[in-house]
Amino acid sequence: IFDATAADYDKVERCLSLGSGRWYRRQALIRAGLRPGMSVADVAIGTGLVAGEAISILGPGASIIGVDPSPEMLRCAAARLGIPTVLATAESLPFAPGSFDFLSMGYALRHVDDLAGAFQEFLRVLRPDGLLCVLEITRPRSAIGRAFLRFYLATLSRLLAKVSTLAPRTPELWAYYWETIDRCVPPESVLQTLRSAGFTQCSRRTFFGIFSEYTALKPRP
Repeated sequence: IFDATAADYDKVERCLSLGSGRWYRRQALIRAGLRPGMSVADVAIGTGLVAGEAISILGPGASIIGVDPSPEMLRCAAARLGIPTVLATAESLPFAPGSFDFLSMGYALRHVDDLAGAFQEFLRVLRPDGLLCVLEITRPRSAIGRAFLRFYLATLSRLLAKVSTLAPRTPELWAYYWETIDRCVPPESVLQTLRSAGFTQCSRRTFFGIFSEYTALKPRP
């Protein structure tokens, strides 16, 4: 489904985020500690929305590589950003230990099969004092909030399909997004799994009750 809808992803995201997605991603990366001179791995890069903001922070000569299991998402990211990309999953990263100063993952945690395995891989490929930033949409606590978000993601994407040219499976993707948000591991479990993997200074910052920013540090030996 990600391969079939990659060409539409940016268009729909801009509409659903009301144009605020770029600003929010950039600010989240800055809050997590990203700064010029760092080497970065963006896991589950998708079409490159998080990586693009990382490049703007890193500046000229940015050292960043994108990882994703979807060939079409990688193609879109590489075409847009001109950075190297690797076909792989979060649970099996093809990098040497201590390869990066910063690792990001944007809105893909809920697609990971083995959370503990992914976090152990993140820890492995980060250098000591390396930083982790995971952005995710968290299931609203109230029934009204859940109903609204389900409507917003699933129904609005179908309406967009009627007024613009989208791939046939694009509405299905955004309905699937709601299902994964609704069933995602709760924040307390995410933080505990980060700690169990070996990360320290694990924390979660939230905005509007649904946007979660998980940050953590790889400690020195």
